[in-house]
Amino acid sequence: MSPDEAISFIERHGIVLASAKGPVPSLAATLVGEPIKGSWWAHPKGQQIFSTFEAIADSPDILSCRLVDGKVTYVHRRLWPALIRAADIFPAKNLARVDQEHTVAGHHIKRETPFPDWADTRAKALAQSLTEPEALSALGDWAAAQAKKRSK
Repeated sequence: MSPDEAISFIERHGIVLASAKGPVPSLAATLVGEPIKGSWWAHPKGQQIFSTFEAIADSPDILSCRLVDGKVTYVHRRLWPALIRAADIFPAKNLARVDQEHTVAGHHIKRETPFPDWADTRAKALAQSLTEPEALSALGDWAAAQAKKRSK
């Protein structure tokens, strides 16, 4: 799967975990064609996974955050309005944009942009036209389950 195909995969599913197991598809498992046992870094296709994650990080259409169960999650731009509308059901820290930079010296720097600072004007405007049930429906069954947990 090429980086463009991975971005199309995220667009099609809307919300995808980077590598964790959970209630939405895992991109890393999809890339290698099977569930990954242990760390994806140790997988024989670890370099391909890393390269794909790097390409996704450069896409203006993909939000990287910790939305699903606090794990690195990719959200396609088409769902940003729904995510913004339903933001109250998620922990604020899970909605922050997470960007990772690999320095020339080999260091790993994580930068976070809090919600809603990463959201563009168009997505914010479209969010206002959605009801919460519409937003939850767009986000999928796992989001509806989160809303039920939150309301208890």
